[in-house]
Amino acid sequence: MKRFWIRRGIGFLAFGIGIAALFGFIVMNLWNGILPAVLGVSTITFGQAFGILVLSRILFGGFGRPGWGGPRHNHPFKAQWKHKMAERFEKMTPEERDAFRQKMQSRCGGEGPWAKSFSKE
Repeated sequence: MKRFWIRRGIGFLAFGIGIAALFGFIVMNLWNGILPAVLGVSTITFGQAFGILVLSRILFGGFGRPGWGGPRHNHPFKAQWKHKMAERFEKMTPEERDAFRQKMQSRCGGEGPWAKSFSKE
């Protein structure tokens, strides 16, 4: 049983390394195929492409940082934001609520999660 988990872990690690190498190769080829001709920059190596990939992940994606969408959509900050917006909506006068609904309908076409939350009682 222990060997199964070791093999599975090694296979998972190899798959992860393969995917990372594939993305690095894609970044390198896209950079070298497009940017030197368009912007006049020099070509890059695989190591530099992988470094750019890691840097962009740190700057724009984070490492396991919960986001506002996708599978991690139940983040506490989103719940706090929803609660704050619900409080604001409850404090509005009926005229302000109608104006808010009309504004959201004109922006969003009357569909979306807000439509259910702020529908008329």
